Amino acid sequence: MEALWASVRARAVAPVLEAAVWACLAMSVMLVLEVCYMSVVSFAAVKLLRRTPERRYKWEPMPSADGSGKGGGDEEAAVGGGGEAYPMVLVQIPMYNEREVYKLSIGAACALTWPPDRIIIQVLDDSTDPFIKELVELECKDWASKNINIKYEVRDNRKGYKAGALKKGMEQSYAQGCDFVAIFDADFQPESDFLLRTVPFLVHNPKIGLVQTRWEFVNYDVCLMTRIQKMSLDYHFKVEQESGSSMHAFFGFNGTAGVWRVSAISEAGGWKDRTTVEDMDLAVRASLKGWQFLYVGDIRVKSELPSTFNAYRHQQHRWTCGAANLFRKMGWDIGVTVWKKLHLLYSFFFVRRVIAPILTFLFYCVVIPLSAMVPEVSIPVWGMFYIPTTITIMNAIRNPWSIHLVPVWILFENVMSMHRMRAALTGLLETMYVDEWVVTEKVGDNVKDELEVPLLTPVKPTECVERIYVAELLVALYLLVCASYDLVLGAGRYYLYIFLQALAFIVLGFGFVGTPTPCSCP
Repeated sequence: MEALWASVRARAVAPVLEAAVWACLAMSVMLVLEVCYMSVVSFAAVKLLRRTPERRYKWEPMPSADGSGKGGGDEEAAVGGGGEAYPMVLVQIPMYNEREVYKLSIGAACALTWPPDRIIIQVLDDSTDPFIKELVELECKDWASKNINIKYEVRDNRKGYKAGALKKGMEQSYAQGCDFVAIFDADFQPESDFLLRTVPFLVHNPKIGLVQTRWEFVNYDVCLMTRIQKMSLDYHFKVEQESGSSMHAFFGFNGTAGVWRVSAISEAGGWKDRTTVEDMDLAVRASLKGWQFLYVGDIRVKSELPSTFNAYRHQQHRWTCGAANLFRKMGWDIGVTVWKKLHLLYSFFFVRRVIAPILTFLFYCVVIPLSAMVPEVSIPVWGMFYIPTTITIMNAIRNPWSIHLVPVWILFENVMSMHRMRAALTGLLETMYVDEWVVTEKVGDNVKDELEVPLLTPVKPTECVERIYVAELLVALYLLVCASYDLVLGAGRYYLYIFLQALAFIVLGFGFVGTPTPCSCP
């Protein structure tokens, strides 16, 4: 048997694997250069040069109600009036069957400090559950009775999902006179001074089309999966968004917790529903029109992480597939523009949205394990060790309080890379599920389990069938075969890593991660 395998691998497997190795190494170089560039820029700009948003752009507090300009930080003064000095702001809250969080988001929006005659709260309810619809409508009426200018809007269909709802909201007659629009998903709770801190950037800097703020997570310590999500998203905000903003390059709108200039949305062509990342779509088109974006990391908005593995999978599919699909649809439009758009085409889309998800699974979960069974193919130490170590260090130093979770984060992200690779290919090829939209489950303040949730949560036997993921288990079997071969018949170079990665696939394949039901806090 060993002789037969030696013949097959020498003639057929080795040449293909050799080509795959060098393709992965080429992609690894592109990825590590991108990671290093973003990390150096974000660290140098913020930590060393102190290029804070207030230093780079003009920012002055909003004037007080009496017009003196000395009470910009006085919230009571702002609430009291001073309408002429404040621009009209529309606050949009799109929601879909958000029974658990609708009160939190609406309440937070209605508590925003701004002259009452210069702000409109718009609840865009696409709920299909009549009972939830009634609850949301009653909540809006309750706030309206407190002299809050709140509008409750519904549609007779969900065409375009979130993009369709936002577009419909902007078409309302009362929205036409608004200068800026703040957008919050149903689980986001801005602080009362959110508009006072963000809108001045737009008022005093006419070239800025978007001010994006940072997400803060109220349930990050529910389980190991939410802690890992926090690590990845903190890196996204601290490095990707910060570096793009600092260099006046493109960075994507996160879809919520941001304030848009209405004229920028209009000039870019408004909301479009051609992909599941309508936020990124709008940002790309606005950027091509010359609008600048600003990320303000000091302003944080409370939100909720998906705590079930199934909900997280759906979220990652939507984000990855939508970005790849947008790259397919807009690649040519971006490519025919001038040189300065190279960052958008190469860095933001090609490396981060296409190369990254494909490389991670292909190299670390397919090529490296297979190379343990094919001694004719060797992987250079710089590609096998130095590059992944560099990428890991870049992430770890921006998450110092979670450095002890880095090994688990690596194994978890490698498993998720299979799901993201499939999503990226789905978006690029526009195959089935390219337009799949599953709203992320939320719980708000309704904790469904009063007991503390362990890091790895076992489930009841009756729940196991619904939480089995066949693809992950098949990859786990493949990894176990490769690791066993390396241990018994191979050179014994990679078997420890491969066994650990196989264990990670098994844990996620049987659903032993996250919580059995959505959970906000232990």
